[in-house]
Amino acid sequence: MPGNIRSVSVVLVGLLCLVFCSQPTSLDAAPLCTNAEAGCHVLSLANLFDRVIQHSARMHSISNDLHSEFELYFLPSKNQIGRVSRNCHTSNILTPNGKENAQRMAREELTEVILKLLVAWRDPLWHFHQSMTHFHDFIDFSSNKSLKMSDMVHELRKGVQKVVEKMQMLGILSNSVSSLMSPEAFLAPGSAEWRLMKDYELLYCFRRDSNKVQNYLKILKCRIVPEDGC
Repeated sequence: MPGNIRSVSVVLVGLLCLVFCSQPTSLDAAPLCTNAEAGCHVLSLANLFDRVIQHSARMHSISNDLHSEFELYFLPSKNQIGRVSRNCHTSNILTPNGKENAQRMAREELTEVILKLLVAWRDPLWHFHQSMTHFHDFIDFSSNKSLKMSDMVHELRKGVQKVVEKMQMLGILSNSVSSLMSPEAFLAPGSAEWRLMKDYELLYCFRRDSNKVQNYLKILKCRIVPEDGC
């Protein structure tokens, strides 16, 4: 390869890396830690909150899209939808009713609600994705959003756990949440009730709960770091 062409190629590769190599595509794309450990990035609490809030916003947006696409593909006539059951499998998780009640909750309680909601959707979304794999046309139509949602819930839970660790390290949050950090700690009796829900109801409930998670994270951030864009 002539020298001038080789030089241009090197420059182009360098420019592409500047654009793409430094842009994480998920919460786990770049290793994060809550204190100074080798081989990871130490982020401020505000930055950690920003990351999980942005991730939750994307997750809720995808849940909206998938809900709409499911209607278009399987239920083209609104008359086919009928009455959607609002008895979601997460109804046994006590969530604050409205913004003011959420703001009055103890930090630990609101954090636990967020984690409980995320853990409760781990299995249902995975099984929903598995059930949809039989509908190849829908998977193509929806750009495989069912798998994306399942992965995003898993990543968001790990991101929220990093936020919890940071708050505990700073003395903002008590260690009472530590014993509840494992997913199994949140699995309540009858947690498989989601199996009784129809696919459309499941998507409806997840859209509702993903919106709750996003709002609760914003409220928690504004209570703890109000000087950062609140």
